[in-house]
Amino acid sequence: MASGTSRDVLGKGLRVLGRAIREQPRIFAVAVSGSVLFGLLVIASAYVVGAVVGDVVVPAVERGAVAGGALALAASALFGISVLRVVGIFGRRLGAGYMQYRLQAAYRRRVTRRYLDLPLAWHHRNSTGTLLSNANSDVEAAWYPIAPLPFAVGTLVMLVGAVASLFVTDWALALVGLAVFPALFALNVVYSRRMAPRQARAQRLRAEVSGIAHESFDGALVVKTMGRESQETARFAARAGDLRDALISVGRLRGVFDPMLETLPSLGTLAVLVVGAVRLQQGAITVTELVSVAFLFTVLAFPVRAIGWVLAELPRSVAGWERVSRVLDATGEMPYGDVTLDPAHREPATLGFTDVHFGYEPAEAHQPGTEVLGEVTFTVPAGKTVALVGPTGAGKSTIASLAVRLVDPDRGRVTLDGVDVRELTAASLAATVALVAQVPFVFDDTVRANITLDRAGVGDDEVWAALRLAEADGFVAALPDGLDTMVGERGTSLSGGQRQRLTLARALAGRPRLLVLDDATSAVDPRVEAAILAGLRAPGDGGASILVVAYRRATIALADEVIYVERGRVVARGTHPELLATVPGYADLVTAYEQAEQEREQNRTYDEVTPVPSGLEMEVDR
Repeated sequence: MASGTSRDVLGKGLRVLGRAIREQPRIFAVAVSGSVLFGLLVIASAYVVGAVVGDVVVPAVERGAVAGGALALAASALFGISVLRVVGIFGRRLGAGYMQYRLQAAYRRRVTRRYLDLPLAWHHRNSTGTLLSNANSDVEAAWYPIAPLPFAVGTLVMLVGAVASLFVTDWALALVGLAVFPALFALNVVYSRRMAPRQARAQRLRAEVSGIAHESFDGALVVKTMGRESQETARFAARAGDLRDALISVGRLRGVFDPMLETLPSLGTLAVLVVGAVRLQQGAITVTELVSVAFLFTVLAFPVRAIGWVLAELPRSVAGWERVSRVLDATGEMPYGDVTLDPAHREPATLGFTDVHFGYEPAEAHQPGTEVLGEVTFTVPAGKTVALVGPTGAGKSTIASLAVRLVDPDRGRVTLDGVDVRELTAASLAATVALVAQVPFVFDDTVRANITLDRAGVGDDEVWAALRLAEADGFVAALPDGLDTMVGERGTSLSGGQRQRLTLARALAGRPRLLVLDDATSAVDPRVEAAILAGLRAPGDGGASILVVAYRRATIALADEVIYVERGRVVARGTHPELLATVPGYADLVTAYEQAEQEREQNRTYDEVTPVPSGLEMEVDR
């Protein structure tokens, strides 16, 4: 946080607190009422203690005897005040805690909802660790001052009441209060301003540490196979060390200011005793009044700290809120239309691309964007299979993303049955199209839950039908608990091919009218892949049109039409034999794919007869 920002951190922090109050006014009112009750009773207790000392204890000492009635009355007054103070504390703490946790839960939901609304291009510019931090620690930091806020508001009321009572008691003692209380507030403001940049840096480093840790864990396979354990450990340790130093800096500043904040009320009490003794000798005040004021300064020391707690947490709150606001205020969401395709129409859909251009936004604002698709025009006719073929980086996965509207074209139209996908409702689009991505994602749940995703109308019969079509029913039936088998985080208990077939079955269970396969069977045995594609092409129950990003010759040969893409342009289209005979680049690419596949098959055969070291898991289906 820049120095300019640190100067107005108080104003920003108060605006964040104001937002919290506007969102939870009733709960805040309950908490503040309890705090105000507590504060007023603190003042009352000071004067009750003064009265007990001046009107009961001192006369008893002078007479050498204690009046039982007066002592009982004093005890009753102190007990009653204590009970009411407990009620105030209960209301304050319950309201403050309830308000804080409600706000945190609400904003976690808002941030997560915003993540789902924002396009993939926005997610590509933000690390996973940062996104996790935004939804967790940043939300917590933004509303952390809510816990002491009602106490601080009640304390302000208490301070006003205390100063007023001091003026009623004696003007000289009131001047002591006017000197001490503003000094406490000023010290807290200085503390807040100095703390602001330290808290902001610590909050940013929390996100970076989270990001490095997530990246290392997510890439554990690469880290271990490349022997990068020590380097990753050192990278994490360096950033964790920076976070440690930042938090130590925060603690060091607290170590300097906390004693000062503790000492000021004590000095105020000492000043009251000195000035009060003089005023007592002058006959301006009584012993009862002196004891009441001195006791009042003593009991005010702790509540006044509540203001310091709020001010001390404001820099962290502002830092967290600014990071959360960056998500909530992010632009680029893709609004859905209001057109609905007839749900009763279960025939295969027609996909159309018309002069589509698309480019990814730059990572930095000053960098130019990169166009990856230009003038892309083709059609996937209803019930047909179209294969996308092209070298790495040609734009095949981008075309697949456009087909299911993960991104929108910069120019041109993507249509389903002649309707622009941007005009469709979210529900209609999801019911019509399904994508099986290149990298399969499996939830840490049962096989059944991974396939149904709690969708209405997807029962066990539909699950098994989808599994059979994906050639996955055999291995699922052999699992210890069948459909109820837990597959582990990201499906760690399954092989790569099994995960791919499970995600394919998930897509098929929704009976889509258009199926987009982005190299979705690359980890599956070619014989199994051929059976899957043959099953998808078989007529019956409406079927689906298929757009498949393909590499294997056997897969490409099954397509009704092949679209050859180079550098984001459609270079040629036709049947597989036609392109082999007329497009040299296509022929060279398919031949290279075939040679690579043969080498993989040879390695597979070698692995099947070679003992596998204990602890290593084969990622290829047998």
